[in-house]
Amino acid sequence: MPNQDAEASRNAIARIAPALFVLIWSTGFVTARLVAPYAEPLSFLMLRYVLAIAILGAIALHAGAAWPKTARDWRDGLIAGMLLHGLYLGGVFWAVRNGLSAGISALIIGLQPLATALLVGWLLGERVSARRWLGVATGFAGAALVITPGIGEGAGAPPMQVAICLAAMLAITLGTIWQKRTGGTQDPRSNTVVHFIGAALITAPAAMLLETGRIEFNTPVVIGLAWSVFGISIGGIFLLLALIRRGAVAGVAALLYLVPPVSALMAYALFGETLTIVQIGGMALAALGVAVAASRKA
Repeated sequence: MPNQDAEASRNAIARIAPALFVLIWSTGFVTARLVAPYAEPLSFLMLRYVLAIAILGAIALHAGAAWPKTARDWRDGLIAGMLLHGLYLGGVFWAVRNGLSAGISALIIGLQPLATALLVGWLLGERVSARRWLGVATGFAGAALVITPGIGEGAGAPPMQVAICLAAMLAITLGTIWQKRTGGTQDPRSNTVVHFIGAALITAPAAMLLETGRIEFNTPVVIGLAWSVFGISIGGIFLLLALIRRGAVAGVAALLYLVPPVSALMAYALFGETLTIVQIGGMALAALGVAVAASRKA
């Protein structure tokens, strides 16, 4: 009976994990907006990584979690962190800070599930069914409808910033595939610490070269930092790693189509940003695409 109860609990958590991941991941864009006036982006990310390393490292040591045993295991974890966090977050934050509109950056990052579906067959040997392709394409169309109205509001697209954002999109795509390929046997508690070390190794020199380190420790920054560390860097990343381990990479990537709609709803609630009928329809279309792409039949 205890085993059955434990299995039931695990199944219940597995069922809500995708929705919880989307909800947590969507808060990242709201948090970025909250702290943007008071903190330089790479410096803020670096502080976030250092705190996550310290907290997760202490948890992993206290729990007796197994650490990577070989140089290859350490290498794999560091590369995953550089891709999933350092290059992805750093690239997006830098591009937006330097003139790329949030709408265009979101649209570029919205290409990630399509890029994943294109690459998983080649890199992982994972077959993407016609049903999943349909879901991926439908989800992108819905996400584009959510984002497009914001692009018309005086948004610029400087070539360098567009290129950096495209590189960030490719980084999280390759990071997701790399993690699926190399990280399946690692303890997620210690492996996440290694990921953030990898992110810090990339972000620290970039922050020193490009920024002055300005962070004003006022209420918005403290709240944003606390949530970034505990909610996103710990809760969100653990959920992402669990989803990658349990599911097909293309199906997991499709969940990211729900991030722009959920972020738009949060911005509407917190900052009074308006939602058009087209955007609301796009949210429904994105949800339909994710349902098709992530279904067990896909």
